[in-house]
Amino acid sequence: MKSKYLGNDVLPCYLTKPLLCADDVYSFFTMELSAFFMKGMIVMFLSLFLIFFVGIIGGILFEKIKIPKIIFYLLMGILFGSSLLNIIDPSLEQISDYLRQIALIIILTRSGLALDFKTLIKIGRPAILMCFLPASFEIIGITIFGPLLLNISYLEALLLGCVLGAVSPAIVVPRMLTMIENKQGGDIPKIIMAGASCDDIYVIILFYACLNALRTSKFNFISLLQIPSSILLGILLGLIFGIGLIYLFKLLNTSSAIKVIIMLGVSFLLVWLEAYLKAYISISSLLAIIIMSIVISTRMDDLKEIKGSYNHLWSAFEILLFVLVGTRVKLNLVFSIEGLSILLLILIGLSFRSIGVFLSLIGKKYKLREIIFFIVSYLPKATVQASIGAIALSEGLECGQLVLAASVIAILVTAPLGAILMDLTKRKILTLIKDA
Repeated sequence: MKSKYLGNDVLPCYLTKPLLCADDVYSFFTMELSAFFMKGMIVMFLSLFLIFFVGIIGGILFEKIKIPKIIFYLLMGILFGSSLLNIIDPSLEQISDYLRQIALIIILTRSGLALDFKTLIKIGRPAILMCFLPASFEIIGITIFGPLLLNISYLEALLLGCVLGAVSPAIVVPRMLTMIENKQGGDIPKIIMAGASCDDIYVIILFYACLNALRTSKFNFISLLQIPSSILLGILLGLIFGIGLIYLFKLLNTSSAIKVIIMLGVSFLLVWLEAYLKAYISISSLLAIIIMSIVISTRMDDLKEIKGSYNHLWSAFEILLFVLVGTRVKLNLVFSIEGLSILLLILIGLSFRSIGVFLSLIGKKYKLREIIFFIVSYLPKATVQASIGAIALSEGLECGQLVLAASVIAILVTAPLGAILMDLTKRKILTLIKDA
């Protein structure tokens, strides 16, 4: 094609015109941007395939050798992350905060649905005390010794204690359910399971209260007043939405899958409400989600399918959560003098926790071996630590990397240790109960 002005091949419009051709500029940028995003999406999907495929196979192998599969997920994240091989797409790390939030919602909903207040009341004082006393003792121990060992403030140590203070339902609950199904252990597995579920809720509420204080770099009277108001409003919203959903489910008479989708949607709405009203009033959306789940569990008869759906959701998010936590770990901090100090602090916290477990059981005529079983069942840490361990880092807090490192060390040490000790002591406990 010839130009009528130059008599030769047509040159690009930006050479024949005084101004840039808008169409060409637009085409260039749209093509480049689409190619960029397409490439990014392809890499991200490849990373997701790698995470799920390798995670599932590795998890199965680890369970075969009696090691919790979450240990493999965490190690895989460390191996595939930026500290070592760096083969996981960084864009996944950019959305990891949102994925952790969803994982936390699933964890709390499962805990709320699993709570059985009738069992708690029936068993009585030990079950209720196990919900908060062991965690409280561990938090106190870490708050006292944290500043001495890690050179952090008492408020930062309190935050670290709240992260480390929760037991792992992912490791504890399946073992207790097996014992209950086999009619083994009497009330022991029921007490432990109820306590483990409530323990997480209690610790997470305390964690967010401390986090809010650290965000503002103050812990004054006004910030203290926000805690009870946040809790009360969270409970109120949870009751309203819980009762509302029960009536909605009765009205719709729909499938369990639809019910789960609605519950998830309402959970996201509650999180949005907290963020939207943050400047005006403090609301604990997570507590609202827990209360909503508890209301549904107490007022609905057939929860088997709903619980099953949440278990399936958790199976996917569990892999993502632990792998992405692993990718953010700085190995130079874990394998350092500070890492040894963290390990020592974790052991001190567990010692305090064991005292809390012992005090919770006073008044009940449990044998020494049974008390030991209670103590070792409350050792494993994993789920909550993976969910909230990286939040301090995401918030830009000075202690963020330290809290994450402590979470990872706690998981790597206590998860396999607790699982092995539970399996070993369970045989002794069951023998005693059989003989009795």
